[in-house]
Amino acid sequence: MNANTILSDIKKRKFGPVYLLHGDESYYIDLVSDALEEQVLNDAQKGFDQTILYGKDTSMVNIVNAAKRYPMMSDHQLIIIKEAQDLKWKTEEELLLKYLENLTPTTILVFAYKYSKFDKRKKIYKAFEKNGIVLESAKLYENKIGEWVTAQFHSVQRQIHPQAAAMMTEYLGTDLSKIVNEINKLILNVPQEQEIQPLHIEQNIGISKDFNVFELQSALAKRNVVKAMQIVDYFAANPKSNPLPVVIGNLGNYFMKILKYHYLPDKSPQVAAKQLGVHTFFLKEYEMAARNFNRKKTFEVIHYLSVYDLKTKGLDVGPFTENGEIIRELVFKILH
Repeated sequence: MNANTILSDIKKRKFGPVYLLHGDESYYIDLVSDALEEQVLNDAQKGFDQTILYGKDTSMVNIVNAAKRYPMMSDHQLIIIKEAQDLKWKTEEELLLKYLENLTPTTILVFAYKYSKFDKRKKIYKAFEKNGIVLESAKLYENKIGEWVTAQFHSVQRQIHPQAAAMMTEYLGTDLSKIVNEINKLILNVPQEQEIQPLHIEQNIGISKDFNVFELQSALAKRNVVKAMQIVDYFAANPKSNPLPVVIGNLGNYFMKILKYHYLPDKSPQVAAKQLGVHTFFLKEYEMAARNFNRKKTFEVIHYLSVYDLKTKGLDVGPFTENGEIIRELVFKILH
């Protein structure tokens, strides 16, 4: 099942007797676990019929014994095992397996198994699937984050400009919990009737709308030397808000997309946007970048980015060791 279906059922008070929430992305695991904690019991009932345990501090014996009890003040008792990946699964899971085959109908037992996938080959995994609800919370690929950000705004009837979504994607990475915190901040601080714009990102998240990786990419695509060097000087003066490894990593992704654009057999907007994993709003920039950086030059730039990435790690730095000098030298080579 997917998270939205599970959350919808929880809202309707359609609960499963046992949940296995597992995977590399902790955001949806927390989302479902928190929804159960909020919806199953009211505040007065929680003191009697809710139990929160942590994997490293408990055992399967304790969990199963607790699960076999009956609620005192409500129709259900809720038991949530946080950090369930720390349980001694190899040596103790047989006891849980027996419980899964004979569930207590009034107990809702939740395993929040984070940072890795549960082994699907195990007999106990099959028991979770057969008798309860299983959610695999997978990491989103980087090229999917932008559309995910846009979808989060659309889900609450808000609009975000593609450039603003790209800024968030570039700077917040793939940590969905972190991204959602910033989305909530924007929803709270920007009037309902307004589309989220780059200026709002600058005002509420602290990312400069004029001096950021996104604008540097745009300046490079246009071969605007003056603008590119202005941005580089800003980066050099503000290294903490613009870490060089992050800047070079983002430029690497950007030029890989330019290279991919060169080799697309179908460069129509919808097809190209899908292949590159970008909004159609940005295709004109990629077309321009492809004109200004032919295939040979694009390969050359990707090579430079690889070399200078090593320099940020202290390898082969030559006479320059300051990050400001490294990024200035790199951008000069990209543009010439």
